[in-house]
This record gives sequence, structure tokens and C-alpha cells, in this order.
Amino acid sequence: MTILFSDVTKSYGKEKALDQITLEFQPGKIYGLLGPNGSGKSTTLKLITGLVYPNQGKVTVLGEKVTRKTSQHVAYLTELDMFHESFTVEKILSFYASQFPDFSLDKAQLLLQELKLEPQKKVKKLSKGNRGRLKLVLTLARTTPIILLDEPFSGLDAMVREAMVTSLLKYLDFSKQTVIIATHEINEVESLLDEVLAIYNGQIVGQEHVETLREEYGLSVLEWFKMKMEEKGV
Repeated sequence: MTILFSDVTKSYGKEKALDQITLEFQPGKIYGLLGPNGSGKSTTLKLITGLVYPNQGKVTVLGEKVTRKTSQHVAYLTELDMFHESFTVEKILSFYASQFPDFSLDKAQLLLQELKLEPQKKVKKLSKGNRGRLKLVLTLARTTPIILLDEPFSGLDAMVREAMVTSLLKYLDFSKQTVIIATHEINEVESLLDEVLAIYNGQIVGQEHVETLREEYGLSVLEWFKMKMEEKGV
């Protein structure tokens, strides 16, 4: 297995973001981590990267307990926008290449063309949609065994979402990489997913193979997720 959570609890002050979670993520699969805002999706991803640590239990990545060094194995698209506003797109690519040995400038240039981003344009002049595209370029241009996408489509229009999904399909290595997409924009990602997990109030309340949902239960991912939330009174 690539990622393992063993009885993990994470609290911020008195608030439990995750409550005794045990789960695993296998290589070569794309997972959808689905839940409303505040359900624990982002905390789950941060625990995998080593940005935060559990109060109880253990998280392992590639067989090793997570530390800050784990980030070398993880490409992480955060919901936050942390670009240097005065940099051009091209300069940001060069900066990432200097920070991550696995960052491919050639792949990044192909992604810029694919997503129609201008290399000489300054970040402060990019639209919200193009900033989202740039975050995806920086994530997919790394050659890591794990890719984490935190709300990659949040606030973006349908055309931008479609372009981003196309790039995901084209540039992911489906045979080797473990991909986790944390989102509540379910329709956009359903075609990508192998497995789905529903998270609510810090607990995993459902997990299924997407193929099983369709063939055995006749449900879309969205229908299944709504059913899981209704069971919790949401």
C-alpha cells in the first residue's frame, strides 16, 4: 500500500478534525475524498504531506512514518493561492524546478500550452481560472508517486474545469501514481475515479469502488454521496 492511516485522530484545540480514522490508499488508483466543508478532507491531505501530525495514531507513506521529508514524495495542490504576485508564470516554473528535483520543465511547458497559459504573464494579472490552471501545472509537472488535489475546481467555471480534467487524464501515470482528489464538485471528477470515500464530521462514513456503485447498485457517485449524507441527517 502507498498510504496507511492507523487509528488517526487529529484535533485543533478542542475540535476534532479527524476521529479515529483507519484507511489505506493503494498505488495506481484515483480516489475521490468527498465531503462538505469542514468535514476533514483538507486535514487528511495535510497529514499525508507532513504539514500536520496526528494527536493519536500513525500515518505512513511508502512504508515510512510521515515526517516533513515526506513532501518529496508528494505533489500537493492546495486550495490556498500562495503565488508571488510579481513573478511571471515562467519564473514560477523555474522556482519550482529549483526546489523540487523531480520537477520537469519540459512537462510544465507542455502543460502551459495545453492549458493556454502565457509564460511571460505576471501572476497578478492572471484570472482566477488561470491561477487554478497554473496550480495544476505545478502539481502535474512533478514526478511523484502521490498526487493530492485539494478542491482543484473550487470557484472555477465549467470551461476551466473541463480543461483541467482533460489534463489530468493526459498527464497522470495511472499505473503507478496514487491520486487523491478532495472535493465537493463531484460531477467533474466522477469519470476519473476508481474509488470514493465519503467523510463527514471527521469520520469515514462510506467507501466504495465506483464500478461497483454503477454496476451493482445502479448509482452515480453523486447519488451515493447524497445517500450517505442523508443517513447522517445532512
